[in-house]
Amino acid sequence: MIVIDKAIYGELLVKYQPKVIDNEKEYDDARRILLELMKQKDRNPEEIALIKLIGTLIKEYDEKQEKPEQATPYEVLLHLMEENKIKQVDLVGKIGSKGVVSEIVHGKRSISKSQAKALGEFFHVSPAVFI
Repeated sequence: MIVIDKAIYGELLVKYQPKVIDNEKEYDDARRILLELMKQKDRNPEEIALIKLIGTLIKEYDEKQEKPEQATPYEVLLHLMEENKIKQVDLVGKIGSKGVVSEIVHGKRSISKSQAKALGEFFHVSPAVFI
């Protein structure tokens, strides 16, 4: 078990002031500090602990930035229609009348649970993507 000297670690925390990263400038600053610490050949346990902390903060920020926005049910439907070369007329009778299909395809009407189920079966995907 590695023992951390609280006084030395405290000095490092005061010097570098690591915090949750909220923007690109803070991200760049954290990366610069991490590189600075990583360049040291003989690291003490306190520096290693700080490297782990800053690395975790950087990783969390990276993951937060990578999450794609979730597509709306309307966007999913349009994408699947385009990918499968499906026209509005192909959905008539499966999720409703010509008017209902038109309203759904143009984003004027939400997709109901029963329509989501029918669309899921039609496109061979989970109905959850339409809810």
